[in-house]
Amino acid sequence: MQSKKTLMTSNEMRALEINAEYFGFDLLQLMELAGRNVTQEIINRFSSEKKVAIFCGLGGNGGDGFVAARNLLGAGFNVTILLVGRDRDIKHKDALKNWNILQSLTDYFSIVQITDSSALPEITADIIVDAMLGTGTKGKLKPPISNIVDFINELKGFKISIDIPTGIDSDTGDILGNAVKADLTVTFHKAKLGLERAKKYAGEIVVADIGLPSVMERFTGPGDVMLTNVQRRADAHKGDFGRLLVVGGSEVFSGAPALVSLAALRTGVDLVYLAAPQKVAQTISSMSPDLITIKLDCKNLKPSNVEEIKPYLSMVDAIVVGPGAGLKSETMDFVKDFIEEVEKAGKPLVLDADAIKAFAKIKRPLKVPVILTPHIGEYAILTGEKVPEELDERVSAIQKTAKQLNAVLLVKSKIDVICDSEHVKLNFSGNSGMTVGGTGDVLSGIVGGVLAMKTGAFQAAVAGAFVNGAAGDFVVNERGYHITASDLIDWIPKILDDPMSHLKVKNASGK
Repeated sequence: MQSKKTLMTSNEMRALEINAEYFGFDLLQLMELAGRNVTQEIINRFSSEKKVAIFCGLGGNGGDGFVAARNLLGAGFNVTILLVGRDRDIKHKDALKNWNILQSLTDYFSIVQITDSSALPEITADIIVDAMLGTGTKGKLKPPISNIVDFINELKGFKISIDIPTGIDSDTGDILGNAVKADLTVTFHKAKLGLERAKKYAGEIVVADIGLPSVMERFTGPGDVMLTNVQRRADAHKGDFGRLLVVGGSEVFSGAPALVSLAALRTGVDLVYLAAPQKVAQTISSMSPDLITIKLDCKNLKPSNVEEIKPYLSMVDAIVVGPGAGLKSETMDFVKDFIEEVEKAGKPLVLDADAIKAFAKIKRPLKVPVILTPHIGEYAILTGEKVPEELDERVSAIQKTAKQLNAVLLVKSKIDVICDSEHVKLNFSGNSGMTVGGTGDVLSGIVGGVLAMKTGAFQAAVAGAFVNGAAGDFVVNERGYHITASDLIDWIPKILDDPMSHLKVKNASGK
């Protein structure tokens, strides 16, 4: 199950690093391997009589430079480190650790701290290493970095950039005012998207292994949740963080749409409208004052309800349809007609529970982003085929369906499989206590809430799967396997705010 993708965005790489730490990788070790790879490229190309100047920033990229300096010193090179800033401002814990190691070696190489770009030191070097800024850099460079970039470009030595030349946007390849013109760029794990678009600045590109197997890209983790976090401005207004419409409920089932709606509110979405048959909506209104209910003229959803709901489609950012809707023939017809209206409105859609069964009768690619959240039984109804038992075969089958429907599929099981036409993720959070009814509704609420905050469909499904499973793990850790679906809802904010907190529960359960 190795990833075939050859390029990565900065967010994908950042999420991978966070997930790697979650799964037990030591980020200090990854930094060590990154620095050693840079060292090896220099050793392969130059004799140890050459002078090396390494310009280091205060973050992780600078930490890679510190490791390279130490290893180059061990290989006999004449090394000068130029720290751009003050060492007291190094906040990156692994970079700081490597900086502190260097302090015991100051008798053997030079360290210069550059705090004023108007007083740059005179440098004579055969090899210049750019370890100032990494893949997360956005926005135009400012002094002293911008001045030092020009200074480096004027030097005559062979120039090597670590991961990405300083001044290049790693996703777009755009020049952020000015950028280092490298002869060689040593990047890690996979080439960054912007490198392909900025080859004039990157020079030769070497992709170095830092010990992360490609299969790790398929594992969900806290990094995927962090990618969905929305920054809240102080001047924000109601609706800035999304509005969600939930449509479901029937004579028999009232709890499912309520769980979806309450879970969505806990994601931080601003407003949730819940459209349900009149008596169901009245019952749900009495459950919580936080829910806005749309009381439809019916006992079960039917085609005429589409006109009642249509005005709300222009007011919301995403829709969840299906929880507790039931399988009446009129409800199946409603789902078909409603999907067509959602397509006209151009809003992303989550098809859950009974809506999946209705969709199985039409089963076509939709004109809007769509997420389907079947368990393995519902997947069999959707496709007419049982999901394979063997994981690789299961992934292949689910992704084939995702391609056919141009949809995101989140297939719930012991290991959740999330696929679109290009990407695959496997989610391991969750436990057997979550066989209790309603946990799938909580999942749909999380996915719908994140989707309404304008996260892409695949990423919303990935984050939702992890958060829902993690919430279940926290509840079981606290109460044992005597849980209800509503127990999960209060844990949603904690996991969204601090997804790495699940590590404690994960380790305790031996996952």
